[in-house]
Amino acid sequence: MMLVFGAAVIINRNPVASGLSLVVSFLALAALFISLDAFFIGIIQVLVYAGAIMVLFLFIIMLLDLRAEELRKINWIASTGGVVVALALTVQIFSVVGSFPSAKQPFPPLVRSTSDDVHQIGLLLFGNYNLPFQIIGIIILVATIGVVMLSRRETR
Repeated sequence: MMLVFGAAVIINRNPVASGLSLVVSFLALAALFISLDAFFIGIIQVLVYAGAIMVLFLFIIMLLDLRAEELRKINWIASTGGVVVALALTVQIFSVVGSFPSAKQPFPPLVRSTSDDVHQIGLLLFGNYNLPFQIIGIIILVATIGVVMLSRRETR
C-alpha cells in the first residue's frame, strides 16, 4: 500500500491529490512500524508526519493556489529507458541480497521489552508538560485560522 500511494504521489497531476496520497503513504508506513512492534515510532509517524507536516504541506499548496498540471505528450523513449533502469536496479538488489547466506534465514524473534515506553512518555507529556502541550495546540489552532483568513479571496 505504501509503494502504491508513493507512486501515486508522483503520478498524480493534481497537487492536492498528490499530498493526500502522501498522507496515505505515511499511514501505511506507520502500520508497518506497528506490525514490527515499534508502537511508539508508529504513533509518532501518524502524529508528526501524517498529521502536522502534511497539514502544513496542504496549506502551502492551497495558499499557492496551484493548478493541476497540464497533460503533456509522454516521451516514450525516456519512459522505456526509466523502466529498464528500474528493472535492472531491482534485479541487482535481489541478486546482491540473495548472495548473502544470512538473507535466506528467518529473523530471530524480537526480545520483549519489560517497560512500556508509550505509557511512560504519555504520563510525562500529559502529567509534567500538560500546560505547554495545550498552549502549543492553541497556538497551532490560531495559526491555522490565521492562514485560512489570510488566504481568503475578496469578492468584488
